Amino acid sequence: MSCNSCREGSIVRDDVTGCLVCSWCGAAQGFDNYDAQIGGLNGPQGTFVRLGTSGTGSTLNYKEKKIFEANKLIDDFTFRLDLNAADCTKIRTMIEKITEGEFGQGDWFPVLIGACAYVTMRKDNSSMSMAEIASVIGCDVHELGRMIARVVDFLNLKMPAFDIVNSFKRAFRNLSSFNDIARDKLDMMLKQGIFLIQCAVKWFLTTGRRPLPLVAAVLVFLAEVNGIEGVKIESVAREVHAAVNTCRKRYKELLEALVKVAQALPWGKDVTTKNAVKNAQFIIHHMELKSMEKPVEKSWNDVNGAGFDLEDVVNDCLRKDVEYGADVNYKENDTRYFELEDRSGSSRSSDGDVDTLKISHECLSMLYEKFSDEARCGKSIGESRKANERKRRRRRFELLTCWDWWNGKSELSKKLLLKQILEKDVGMNALPPSFVQGCIALERRREKIKAAKKRINRIMNLADADASETSNFNFLGKKKRKKQVSEFDWEDFVIETLLLHQVGVEEIEKGHYNTLLDLHVFNSVAAVPRRAR
Repeated sequence: MSCNSCREGSIVRDDVTGCLVCSWCGAAQGFDNYDAQIGGLNGPQGTFVRLGTSGTGSTLNYKEKKIFEANKLIDDFTFRLDLNAADCTKIRTMIEKITEGEFGQGDWFPVLIGACAYVTMRKDNSSMSMAEIASVIGCDVHELGRMIARVVDFLNLKMPAFDIVNSFKRAFRNLSSFNDIARDKLDMMLKQGIFLIQCAVKWFLTTGRRPLPLVAAVLVFLAEVNGIEGVKIESVAREVHAAVNTCRKRYKELLEALVKVAQALPWGKDVTTKNAVKNAQFIIHHMELKSMEKPVEKSWNDVNGAGFDLEDVVNDCLRKDVEYGADVNYKENDTRYFELEDRSGSSRSSDGDVDTLKISHECLSMLYEKFSDEARCGKSIGESRKANERKRRRRRFELLTCWDWWNGKSELSKKLLLKQILEKDVGMNALPPSFVQGCIALERRREKIKAAKKRINRIMNLADADASETSNFNFLGKKKRKKQVSEFDWEDFVIETLLLHQVGVEEIEKGHYNTLLDLHVFNSVAAVPRRAR
């Protein structure tokens, strides 16, 4: 350093005062480390000011301010998510553990708050969707999902399964379209919705799918069945934060499942997806009654598949007529042919006696013919009676508008475990739709592979084929047809290409065409030298 006075480079520090002075001219230089001496040499000292720090007076330091702003942000988001004080404390504790007490600032910190909120609600079985949290936080759902995975992995947590029943209850209570409905009707609709949701779980409509579109579909279906107007699937999907097209697909799948259940009704063949809502009361009543039935214990023959229950077969086959309506009356059946009489002359019939009874096929045929003759004899007499019965039946169905079709006594109206849901009978046992579609796609690919092999063999053996036959085929092996649309598509060409590159049939059947093309086609072309090409 040079002196400010004489410009000589002879600056030294004084041992007594600690200031810089010039050894040539003795001029004191400017203060480079100000140390205020107030009240003499023994008075309070000042504070050194360094880069990146602030004073200890009225201004908070950086760490305390950061923690204050982070806690303020946590309180703000938990209030907007409608969480209580206990959940807010859990979220704050979780964030403090993850950040080791440092908290943080920046765009990533609100995403961390949302992830901890989702984990907290999921652990308490109060299912809150990621889409709802992402809309409040203001981030992408995929970004929030990645943060949730990191939080779960860091804390080594075991997350419980997503509870679709609690998710439905939350969406049902928060739906604005149901605000003006009476309390009693709301409670009834809530039980109906839980019943349908758990039936959908039994039909595997939620397997491998996002749960919120099915929740929206059930809400719309409940509104239509109970005559609540103005509930559109677009508005419901917006409130539950689900895609509208996916909600429409789940609604269609729900109607198709109900149509299959309706086949057990007398007019089930006439029920379609277009009139399923009009017949929904009868269908749900039938499902509720089926779910309340006690499971039938199977006999030894039923378990081993070596026989059948003779009494049930006879009761079903020999029942003359059944009336369906509000008051169901069964006419007398002809099972008296199989009633056993003891020595005292009293009629008795038991399961053990019927099981031990041996009846030949000739005897069964004779009994059936006798019953058919009796039915034909009484047919002409009962035609006018049946016409009157039809009229009475129409009157009964006209009065069904005031019929209490919902009892709410089924166990499916309450939250059940998955094992208990699968054990219930609601009139239909279905396979997962994704599994069914996968099987159909697999069969379709197998047929395409067989057809591609035939075309390749036909082209490879053109010399052995008839000239008249080969003239009708082009270089692709496709037969020429005048004024007809080609049956080929991109999948056929891809399968032919993979077969020509010696790809296994089992790999092609899986349908991962892009991966197979990259491995066997494009890599082989790139490996060929330019001169060889």
